[in-house]
Amino acid sequence: MHPEPSQLEELFRLLSKLTELRGISGRETEVREFIIEQLEPVSDSIRIDPLGNVIAQKKGSSNAKLMIAAHMDEIGLMVRHITEEGFIYFSPIGGWNEAILPALRVRVRSFRGAWVPGVIGVRPPHLLSPEERDKPVKMDKLFIDIGASSREEVEEMGIRKGSPIVLDSSLTRLAGTRVAGKALDDRSGLAAALKAFIDADPGEVSLVFAATSQEEVGLKGATVSSYSVNPDLALAVDVTAANDVPGVDEQDAVAKVGMGPTIKIVDGQSGRGIIVSEEIIDKLVEVAKNSNIPHQVEVLPRGTTDATAIQLSREGIPAGVISIPTRYLHSPVELLDLKDLYYTVELLKAFYSQLEPGWLEGLKKRIR
Repeated sequence: MHPEPSQLEELFRLLSKLTELRGISGRETEVREFIIEQLEPVSDSIRIDPLGNVIAQKKGSSNAKLMIAAHMDEIGLMVRHITEEGFIYFSPIGGWNEAILPALRVRVRSFRGAWVPGVIGVRPPHLLSPEERDKPVKMDKLFIDIGASSREEVEEMGIRKGSPIVLDSSLTRLAGTRVAGKALDDRSGLAAALKAFIDADPGEVSLVFAATSQEEVGLKGATVSSYSVNPDLALAVDVTAANDVPGVDEQDAVAKVGMGPTIKIVDGQSGRGIIVSEEIIDKLVEVAKNSNIPHQVEVLPRGTTDATAIQLSREGIPAGVISIPTRYLHSPVELLDLKDLYYTVELLKAFYSQLEPGWLEGLKKRIR
């Protein structure tokens, strides 16, 4: 199984559109509206819950349900103070590496809907002490300069406390089939789950697609959407750390770009994220092998996904994770291979098409 250039081009266009959209945690409106637009022609039902999750379904002929979840939100910033001189101080929304922030381009949303360009400023290096030069600047010392000269000018632009801020970065083609840009975590997972849902032919098992909110700040959307859907099995689709770069030991690579999607075994520090049932891992690997889909397995020592919250919903919901290997996570230059994205879609579709109600019905008993 090899992707055609036209198939990769289609995925690039979808991914490019999704990464252009701006939606930090709790402010996912742009992304949500686009997702609904794509889902309306192909869904038997669509609803939006009070946390802003989009939940769509293709109804199967049995009562069994598979849920595929991918989060809409991206990490970002939020205005916390505007100085008399018009500089903007901010707070993080989601996890950041402070060292990458100085000198980045950003966009600040006006309450009128416009996205105002700005840059993250910092004191010039010749004013720093030797000790300060050797340390990353703390986030609370950084500020955004939008070119204004007073607080009044900033407020006239529609910017105020609580205004969301996103990175100003576009999806860029690199060599071969690799691309880089912002918000691949998790717009790539969202693209894969959306494409698989659109392409899937309804079978015996109902297919539920959940585009979740606020994953980056506590898996909040997955917590409530999985409770209401109550699936027999859920798969989260997200990125994973591809640390296959210079200076990192092979044992710490986690996954490699271009080698196919990963099937998660465990994540989180000391397994405090999810420990996936061997039953689910074996089924995913079996489907990948039967369908000639290249794949990897992963043990991620830090970080987790929506599956952790889903697994703890109600009396416990069986959950697994399919991940897209991505370098430089939580930065404006996250990098992945479009072939890995393609094979993620194919694995999701193959898993759903080979899923039988009887296997799902007995899953919880076999896990015990």
